[in-house]
Amino acid sequence: MSAHTWWLLLILTVAIAALIYLINSRLRVHPFVALILVSVGTGIAAGEPAAKLAGSIEEGAGGTLGDVGVTLALGAMLGRLLSDSGATDTIARALVARAEPRRLPWLVGAAAFVIGVPMFFEVGLIVLLPLIFSVARRMENHGGTKGSPYVLLGVPAIASLSTLHGMLPPHPGPLTAMTGLHADLGLTLGVGIVCAVPTVILAGPVYARWIAPRLPDVAPDAELVAQFAGAERQPVAATSGPGAQADTDALRRRTGVPTGLAVAAVLVPVVLMLLRTLAETVLDESSGLGAALVFAGEPLVAMLAGFVFAFGVTVFGSGRSGEETRASLTDSLKSIAAILLIIGGGGAFKQVLQDSGIGDAIASAAEGAHVNVILLGWLIALLLSLTTGSATVGIVSATGIVAPLIGDGGGLEASLLVVAIGAGSLGLNYVNHAGFWLVKESFGMDLSQATKTQTVVQTLVSVLGLAMALLLSVFA
Repeated sequence: MSAHTWWLLLILTVAIAALIYLINSRLRVHPFVALILVSVGTGIAAGEPAAKLAGSIEEGAGGTLGDVGVTLALGAMLGRLLSDSGATDTIARALVARAEPRRLPWLVGAAAFVIGVPMFFEVGLIVLLPLIFSVARRMENHGGTKGSPYVLLGVPAIASLSTLHGMLPPHPGPLTAMTGLHADLGLTLGVGIVCAVPTVILAGPVYARWIAPRLPDVAPDAELVAQFAGAERQPVAATSGPGAQADTDALRRRTGVPTGLAVAAVLVPVVLMLLRTLAETVLDESSGLGAALVFAGEPLVAMLAGFVFAFGVTVFGSGRSGEETRASLTDSLKSIAAILLIIGGGGAFKQVLQDSGIGDAIASAAEGAHVNVILLGWLIALLLSLTTGSATVGIVSATGIVAPLIGDGGGLEASLLVVAIGAGSLGLNYVNHAGFWLVKESFGMDLSQATKTQTVVQTLVSVLGLAMALLLSVFA
């Protein structure tokens, strides 16, 4: 490599260190501001003309938000509508309605897997807490459970929600990585599911069976349990016996959302995206049906269709007024404002790396060192997520750094890289991550117990996701 290439790699190293410092120092600079500052400094140090640098930042931020921003906003509103309508609650409770105790961890994990499709990790966990607490309290009353039933049921939910959040579109991280790497949507969704299922099984119900007996004292505060699962909330349906169907029917009447309709509301975007892939594979390009399915499967259109369907479920199925629904949707957008800004900042950083020549230097160095790009993307996302406390920063920054290594993108390698980067952003989730504290406080854990659950589960998800991506890369 030339001296100039080494200089550009040194600039990249300093830029990453500066990003970590700005976010973690006493200044506590917001990640969006930190990304913009680092982008400007990186471009100037790399010799990019000032006039062109401003254009790079605008193009990178605007292009990324144009691809991801509207889809993310629709996804946030879709998740809120499903929660407000009782659809997610209906799905979760229907899954455990007739379950034997030994199957409950698997079914809670399945409920979290379905519910987690349109929801962020934190939102999905809060939605599931009433179910987890209600069933766990029932298990406590009946006895016979080894260890804490809250851990036994909570771990599968954490595993499912975190896996979906990091590895599968239409979640913002994978969607951002998919856009930056020009990965095919259907292929990414397909390999993501293939990687996610065994990951969720091993990091969820299997690990829960092992860790629950070792944490017998974990139990949330009694008042918190009463708040989420008290008598004023809908009761959990009987887990077995003749009363199960009656309880399920009563639950359906209360929510006003039949189980089939609730499942449909959650899966509309995913089904449309999968149909798009099928159309591109099987149907002729000139086919009218094929063109319609390809259009309907665009992330923006698919999320819009899911939103419209869920809106109908909310307004007509749950009896909520239009004003209540509008206020709820407005509130849902507040929670993603910071994420949108971070994604835009990450897009700016990516574009500066490309326009300044640093991207070419990365590609040159990786080619000479014969670095496995999937492993490299996972490692960069892991380190940046750990040091900045933001999985989103880890994903968008790692995407910008490794994008030059796959050229124009596309193909199986690009899709596997999306999964690997998303998996990397989940690992070593500790005290500088908001999700760690949500789990710790919700389940009444001390620091050690939270580490053995939240940190270990998400690290298992991260490593297993990488392992699955590397295994599938054999076929790339």
